[in-house]
Amino acid sequence: MKKIPLAIITSLVLSTSAFAAQSTINQEAMETTTGGFQGPSAEDSLNTVQEIMDAGWLTDGNKVTIVGHIVKSMGHEVYMFKDATGEMPVEIDTDQWAGQTVTPNDKVKIYGEIEKGDSDVAVEAESIHIIK
Repeated sequence: MKKIPLAIITSLVLSTSAFAAQSTINQEAMETTTGGFQGPSAEDSLNTVQEIMDAGWLTDGNKVTIVGHIVKSMGHEVYMFKDATGEMPVEIDTDQWAGQTVTPNDKVKIYGEIEKGDSDVAVEAESIHIIK
């Protein structure tokens, strides 16, 4: 009579351990597959200064990706960005530099969004990466 409850308890303990081990394995598998793509999306249809300046339909928040050079500081976290098509201001918050030191000789890729004022258009950087 005592053997039946003992057998039930033993099987429950063993099945719980096996379930816990399976859960741990699944957790580890999920952790190794996290991550993903970081880069331009279908929304990033504007990639040059000229395209951005010519797009009259732009509103705040439109996503852009631009590649070129930061040529000078304008003060107050605003910089002049230049590519082969022209120049425009880019706002880069201190934390967006991510420890990188950028000079006018460095080619950079800036992911950001449009910040449109009454008469001017700028890009507010979400991230900046030096292209080697």
